Amino acid sequence: MKTKIAQTIRESIAVKEAICQDERLLHTIQQVAEVIGLSLKQGHKVLFCGNGGSAADAQHLAAEFSGRFYKDREPLYAEALHCNTSYMTAVGNDYGYEHVYARMLRGMGQPGDVLVGLSTSGNSANILEAMKVAREKGMTIVSFTGATGGKMKDGSDYLINIPSTDTPRIQEAHITVGHIICEIVENNLFGE
Repeated sequence: MKTKIAQTIRESIAVKEAICQDERLLHTIQQVAEVIGLSLKQGHKVLFCGNGGSAADAQHLAAEFSGRFYKDREPLYAEALHCNTSYMTAVGNDYGYEHVYARMLRGMGQPGDVLVGLSTSGNSANILEAMKVAREKGMTIVSFTGATGGKMKDGSDYLINIPSTDTPRIQEAHITVGHIICEIVENNLFGE
């Protein structure tokens, strides 16, 4: 059992090492931090969405921005779109689950806002629909995916495609990268 535990930790480390070796991906992470920071500085929102574990990750990252990360500072406008269960179940029932995020964005998305979609496969239908609305609204689209980027790859302004096909390892890296982005944004907006 201890061998399996150590092997799983090594696999997680290997994914993060692969990110460290990918200059393009590191550059994209830096760009995303700059874009999110600028959007927030200009009074816009960062809106997160995902399904299952990725919904939990979306909520986690939104909380890091809107609550606090390292600094005791002013809150930043970040929200996970799935937190209103009455809305989610009503729209899922009345219009179909693939429309839950798109419909919300039609009501609240504004030009200059950032949509961050998290999907390990990159093929989540409800995030793909949200991306269409975000594009219509003039929002910036950031996708956190696995290695291929899936269908989300083509609709993204910025693609953070973790070099793995293993869902738990991808999700672990999504949180790591999200934390890095939050730290950069916080330092840029509130000082080192």
